[in-house]
Amino acid sequence: MNANRPADIAAIEQRARIVLATRPHDVEALRMLAHGAAARDVADEAERLLRQAIALAPDFIAAHADLASLLCRLERAEEAIALLDESIAKHPDAIWPLSIKAAVFSAERLAEEALAAHKAVVLRAGHAAVPWMNYAHALKAAGNTEAAIIAYRKAINRDPANGSSWWGLANLRTIRFSADDLALMEQALSAKNRDPLQQVHLHFALGKAFGDLGKYERSFRHYQEANRLRGALVPYEPERTRDFVDRSKALFTAQFFSDRRGLGCDADDVIFIVGMPRSGSTLVEQILASHPMIEGAGELFELPSIASKLTRGEETQASLPDAIARIPGDGLRSVGKRYLRSVQRHRRTDRPFFTDKMPANWQLVPLIHLALPNAKIIDVRRNPLPCCFSGFATYFNVHTSFPTDLADLGRHYADYTRLMAHMDSLFPKRVHRVHYENLVEDVETETKRLLDYLGVPYDPACLSFYDNSRAVHTPSAQQVREPINRDGLNHWRNYEPWLAPLSEGLNAISC
Repeated sequence: MNANRPADIAAIEQRARIVLATRPHDVEALRMLAHGAAARDVADEAERLLRQAIALAPDFIAAHADLASLLCRLERAEEAIALLDESIAKHPDAIWPLSIKAAVFSAERLAEEALAAHKAVVLRAGHAAVPWMNYAHALKAAGNTEAAIIAYRKAINRDPANGSSWWGLANLRTIRFSADDLALMEQALSAKNRDPLQQVHLHFALGKAFGDLGKYERSFRHYQEANRLRGALVPYEPERTRDFVDRSKALFTAQFFSDRRGLGCDADDVIFIVGMPRSGSTLVEQILASHPMIEGAGELFELPSIASKLTRGEETQASLPDAIARIPGDGLRSVGKRYLRSVQRHRRTDRPFFTDKMPANWQLVPLIHLALPNAKIIDVRRNPLPCCFSGFATYFNVHTSFPTDLADLGRHYADYTRLMAHMDSLFPKRVHRVHYENLVEDVETETKRLLDYLGVPYDPACLSFYDNSRAVHTPSAQQVREPINRDGLNHWRNYEPWLAPLSEGLNAISC
């Protein structure tokens, strides 16, 4: 069930109300009702229901976690931390409030605070796998690879079926699994009562492991199964993306933009980095974040959140262009200001420019042009076959609907290029394209071109991006802490015998 669809939200709320009609103090039903309210973007009602559930059951951990998450969404993270500190004081022997606090720090990209909190949880609950796993994730984001490996290993020692830890190790891309490791992962897959998400992680990890051993067919089959299972958990509907791009091209014309010229927010401090996952966008951001005038803010969810509110109550992705078109003239400036206000909590420096590296924002380039016409947009483009295969071989998260079928991946890439080509035709110099392969071959030249587009002076620190100690939260975290090399450029060719569906999907590329 997609709990974001209006019909499903209504069903969840209806079930909760039926329970509450006979059991008005049922805290789980109150929490379900809060989920529905939050999905409908009625935040005050969701908050009231969660606080009611906590008042009835002060130790109801799930409600505390949901309330903390909601407050963070409402840009009230400090309040969430204060409430958790109260719970820590009331329950000094309990682990859960400290654990939720650590999760809030991680979600808010407060790297140092997250590390300290996760370490405190490990010191008190080191017998369990999950605290070590979460600590390892935080260490990895902070760039402490050796400590992350130790923490992942401790998690695995406590629970060999912890797929997230196996994938965390694999995604560091610095170690080779032993024969004993392979046996443990395969044993975990064959166990009864297997958790589907843990299976996904295990298959991705085994795909990486067998690829390292040169057993490419076996590696591919694990990647294929990982994607099949993930697709069952988070379905992807390719026709929605196709219809969205078709509608965008039909609606967003030169006249459409001309009629709205000058109505957006004139701020020029944001640099959007868009493209496909695994295109090299993290590398580009790391290079820019090494410049003394640019702060790397990472993958920010604020613009997609604003866009989702525009289409609240509508079923299809294709409705987004129409929702954007309905924004009144004075509303475009408000959208831009709302975005800038929302992202402020992620700023850690007073540098004049900052990056927002959310690859999927390629779908929102028309909205960016309308609401933030002076923002810079960088489209990081990697050759389609290696880019799509790398995405196929990488686990991202369980929340994002993304193609899990090779043919759909190819079509998705084609749809992305179709929309970007349309925007290029309307505004030839609006978007700066960085070709990943060119960047790898001549990082200095491509970096200078990039900085010229941004209007900032060249700084040699950009070429030493791998020395930048900023936290990185993407699957490429470890790769951007090392100098550029060409080692992985042709890795995809080992899997060519099984990539025919991907090639067929890519046939729709128009540019």
